[in-house]
Amino acid sequence: MDRKPHWTPGMDYSSCRFFIRRMDAPDNAHTQDVPVAKLPLIGFIYVTRGEVLVEAYGNTFLCQTGHALIIPAECPFSIRYYRDAAGYTGAFSSSFITDAKPLRYLTVPVHQAFWFDEGVFMAQLFNMIQESFDKGDQVFVEKALDLFLSRIKSGKPLAVPDVVNRFLESVFNPDQPIGTISAYAQAAGISENYLSRQIKQYTGRSVGEWIDAERIVRAKKLLAGTSVPIIDVAVAVGLEDQSYFARFFKRETGITPSGFRKAMQG
Repeated sequence: MDRKPHWTPGMDYSSCRFFIRRMDAPDNAHTQDVPVAKLPLIGFIYVTRGEVLVEAYGNTFLCQTGHALIIPAECPFSIRYYRDAAGYTGAFSSSFITDAKPLRYLTVPVHQAFWFDEGVFMAQLFNMIQESFDKGDQVFVEKALDLFLSRIKSGKPLAVPDVVNRFLESVFNPDQPIGTISAYAQAAGISENYLSRQIKQYTGRSVGEWIDAERIVRAKKLLAGTSVPIIDVAVAVGLEDQSYFARFFKRETGITPSGFRKAMQG
């Protein structure tokens, strides 16, 4: 079963009132090839591990461990990136829940973090929702979903600032070469220090970590899907020293580039 954080494009949800599925994607990838989704239902994501980057209504939402994102019906959205992501995704009709009042403000996506014990409780709640849904226990699912929605507070979405948006867009753009921190800062018209502070503050990861994550995504794609020599793969991801690239790739993935290619193409 596909447990990546994607909704199925083109699926008919017209007769569906609720669904949920587990998300478990231990890899990391950007998803330019996944079409933009738009559901007639209210969508949700709850992350129990890793991170999922969602773009909706021109805003970017970085959902990390303990974060929930509620997406209004008919709101176009796309999964831009995920890394070691686990949790739950699904959707529901407002007619499915007993109390629709928590949804009265839902005209834009709502992003909320649940910390510490509350985050653990939410993870357990979603696990019980999943198990009850699998068993056909609609009564429990309705009550548990009501409980989850009662914990969602109205207000402005916790959107990532525009400077962070632009940086992530640039890094994930497969048509642009992977740059240095200095190059991304210069393109944005800001200092390296300011860019670094903003990225770290709003994503929890450094500029370098995002760049390295994208290097791995592109390297895996070339190693698995082409016969391009490894030295050329290294150059394509911005590392001209093949030995350094091999060490970098093994440090990040636990396997050498040649070992990864053999495993994927064997």
